[in-house]
Amino acid sequence: MSPGTLKYRGSLSGLSSEVRRRLLERSGTSDVQVAERTRALIARVRQEGDAALLEMALQFDRARLSSLEVPRARWEEALASLEPKVRSALERAARNIAAAHVAQKPQAIEVETEPGIVVGRRPDPLARVGVYAPGGRAVYPSSVLMGVVPAKVAGVGEIIVCSPPGPEGLPAAGVLAAALLAGADRVFALGGAGAVAAMAYGTQSVPRVDRIVGPGNAYVAAAKLQVVDAVAIDAPAGPSEILVVADGSADPEAVAREMLAQAEHDPDACCVTLAVGEAQADAVAQAVERAAARARRREIVSASLGARGAVLSVGSLEEAWPFVSDFAPEHLLIATEAPQAHLGRVRHCGTVFLGERASVAFGDYMTGANHVLPTAGLGHAYSGLSVLDFYRWTAWQRVDREAAARLAEDVGTLADSEGLFAHAEAARAWRNS
Repeated sequence: MSPGTLKYRGSLSGLSSEVRRRLLERSGTSDVQVAERTRALIARVRQEGDAALLEMALQFDRARLSSLEVPRARWEEALASLEPKVRSALERAARNIAAAHVAQKPQAIEVETEPGIVVGRRPDPLARVGVYAPGGRAVYPSSVLMGVVPAKVAGVGEIIVCSPPGPEGLPAAGVLAAALLAGADRVFALGGAGAVAAMAYGTQSVPRVDRIVGPGNAYVAAAKLQVVDAVAIDAPAGPSEILVVADGSADPEAVAREMLAQAEHDPDACCVTLAVGEAQADAVAQAVERAAARARRREIVSASLGARGAVLSVGSLEEAWPFVSDFAPEHLLIATEAPQAHLGRVRHCGTVFLGERASVAFGDYMTGANHVLPTAGLGHAYSGLSVLDFYRWTAWQRVDREAAARLAEDVGTLADSEGLFAHAEAARAWRNS
């Protein structure tokens, strides 16, 4: 195997503690300069509103805008300009996303904890959400569908999309077309930290939203983290990643294809395979080398695999699962015999693909599952984007007269013990009701 194709080779058990740490700690250190620049951009938007956004469009996107909002007629033109095959595929993806997310819709609940005491929760759709869609080097109409369609299914009152303008002053045609197909209400030619700030705090043209979702570059990610005092966000997102667990039944060429599919996203993508047995690990590594040599995005693929690519052997599947749990990958592909049998071993990841035929590419575009997923180990605490992200819950409780009398003394006792004497008085007032 040629040197540099993969950063790490060998056995999982033979990894040094330092190498293991590098593989597991993928979040990296925060870029202080990015954070400081982002903070300054957010401050400008808060102080100057639309004027700052127009200047940023010229400075960062080389676009001289007369208006931040994209007229609906331009969306319609973009949709009409799509190749029929592309439009048909986007429409199919939107239908599947809608079907999958309709099944996730939550229901109101209520429970009688004691006779006469009823506690309930009701899901209420958010009033307004913002979906960020990358532009420039990375243009993903599919991500527009992944953000807008679930929000539409949830019944969100207004859905806005922000995406950077090109030199002609408009977001990419695919983004505009996807916004129309998905059912967005408004689109703004806004990118980067400025777009996040505008959605978080509002400007003369851009309405303030309740939640911001969608992937973006380092400035978008930093901005989302800096505006959480004003707006909810989805999981912080980083470079793409995949962890493949492959036994001897897996086709090494299929595993290599999945590695390259994620490696081509970003030079910082992280692609790892755990293969049962040294022979299978060698076969996968050789397949990755061949695939990388012919990749159309060879420069990005080589940078990614050379920095964070790994094919490691394990003695058995049992040896693999603790590492899978620690790694908490964005995408986990279980390429084994009877992959469904191993699903119960998985707790920490963005989403699981069962069997080598369940290509991550299918999930990225067409199965209906959401591809906005936690990265960098955040699968320990976060889930992928779902319809649940577009609700807030209204909690309520009801206490009848007899129940109030029964509660009064015990609640008064607890309140006294905490030194909250007005609470105790409020409770005991109902003793004889």
